[in-house]
Amino acid sequence: MLLLTRRIRPQKVYKEIDGQLLLMFAGLFVVVAGLEHSVLTKDVVAGTGQLHLDKTLVLSGLTAVLSNLVSNVPAVLILKPFLEPLADPQRAWLVVAMASTLAGNFTLLGSVANLIVAERAAKDGIEINFWSYFRVGAPLTLITIWIGIVILS
Repeated sequence: MLLLTRRIRPQKVYKEIDGQLLLMFAGLFVVVAGLEHSVLTKDVVAGTGQLHLDKTLVLSGLTAVLSNLVSNVPAVLILKPFLEPLADPQRAWLVVAMASTLAGNFTLLGSVANLIVAERAAKDGIEINFWSYFRVGAPLTLITIWIGIVILS
């Protein structure tokens, strides 16, 4: 919108774009798409019946772990084919929405938003490292996900 209104010079807008972060985020989607097409076959999806993903605790735990491995947005994309065959996909999507959003708070790497904040803070001379974030994020995430599990069960 800023570029279209021409009230701000385009160079000023372009200067604010973080190319490395944008590239990393785009790369996550490329990796997830490759995983979907090569690994998450119909047989793999069908074989997950033993995982009991219809249980709120199991789906929340899997979502939280996956969200911290690949970030929360790609985790949701990876889980999509596993939710469609469940008996109550609407409830499953609510569980994934809750767990992926809250799991993003577990570590600094759990959400791209966390990385953006840490990078912006570093430009102002404020260091947010993995362990200082983890000391607050981990307990907060565990408590809030547990509350979400209780509400959605």
